[in-house]
Amino acid sequence: MGPSTLTHLECSNCGRQADAEVLQTVCPACGKVLLARYDLAKAAQSLTKESLGRRVHGGMWRWRELLPVRDAKNVTTLGEGNTPLLPAPRLGAEVGLPDLWIKEEGLNPTASFKARGLAAAISRARELGARAIALPSAGNVASAAAAYAARAGLPCWVFMPDDTPATNKVEVLQYGAHLVLVRGLIDDCGRMVRSQAEKRGWFDVSTLKEPYRAEGKKTMGLELAEQFDWTLPDAILYPTGGGTGIVGMWKAFQELEQMGWIGAKRPKMISIQAAGCAPIVRAYDAGTRSAPRWEHAATVASGLRVPAAIGDYLILDALRQSGGTALAVTDEELLAATGQLARLEGVYAAPEGAATVAAFQYLTASGTLTPQDRIVLFNTGSGLKYQELAPAPDAPVIEPDDPALDALVDAAEPRARR
Repeated sequence: MGPSTLTHLECSNCGRQADAEVLQTVCPACGKVLLARYDLAKAAQSLTKESLGRRVHGGMWRWRELLPVRDAKNVTTLGEGNTPLLPAPRLGAEVGLPDLWIKEEGLNPTASFKARGLAAAISRARELGARAIALPSAGNVASAAAAYAARAGLPCWVFMPDDTPATNKVEVLQYGAHLVLVRGLIDDCGRMVRSQAEKRGWFDVSTLKEPYRAEGKKTMGLELAEQFDWTLPDAILYPTGGGTGIVGMWKAFQELEQMGWIGAKRPKMISIQAAGCAPIVRAYDAGTRSAPRWEHAATVASGLRVPAAIGDYLILDALRQSGGTALAVTDEELLAATGQLARLEGVYAAPEGAATVAAFQYLTASGTLTPQDRIVLFNTGSGLKYQELAPAPDAPVIEPDDPALDALVDAAEPRARR
């Protein structure tokens, strides 16, 4: 396995280059997102389709040449990546989309896709000398940050809305991180992190406010291409809060094309948000390249409750360049879809992932998706994170050897066969 071929950082807006060998946040010239750049010709010398196939272990770090960590001893890993791509025939039949797949990110460490981004960001921060990390979180990223910081031996400060799901709060504390609960939204938490980071010596690993979380997320796109034997699907449905996954996957496809591994065809990138917080949907519909803050954001899907995204222009560019779209669904729809996905495919999705299922009826009615399309939806986290939202158990309680058992089973069997 070859070393990283990282060469420099480049501003996604003004094109200015930045030194990749020191800790960096956003572009010093314009304040926009910095992206990691690689010597792809050099990467191709050791990273080939054949060599990749022999790297059966290592999770997302099988792609070391296209990731930013220089020295293997600085890789902080809990086994993230290599998540399954599951066919979804029963759900597909129900929604009229026979070639439907689920990228099951809930099987990552800390039960969400956030493990990928934080593994890359914390590994690189540690390599470049960070002494402590800090970030705001709407939920799952807090769990991942705390876990990987513990693994790396770095102090971690998490600022989180006080109404974030309880499981995330418990995880942060169990991993030994410092938790600050804020009566506000994630951008309020972000302002508090920024107000403290420089004077406290914390390195801020907020979404797209450092260059390397997107590098971890891009491995979702790299894996997807590999799992489809170096073709890409016709459409990707992605639940969008900060949107790092869309930015990262779009970058992954560009790098694979430059290496000659895939062609120019791209999936329709489809952003799914909650109706109570849909700044990307509103901006897409308005035809703008920026997404102003969504006031009074409210949704039970805490990962979608991101009122403003620093990478808004990158997300919107990917949607439009791919011929994709953006769509919002209600909380009632995404909660209902949680049960539908679990019942039909055995995937217990967090409401963020279930939002992609709730969007099908709209996307098929508009012709955005057709029965001929190969479609991948991303379940970004486990529904076990949201136990407080689950309906109260409604199951019969009987005594051992109760003669009513036969009648109970007979009544239930027709429903079970559906």
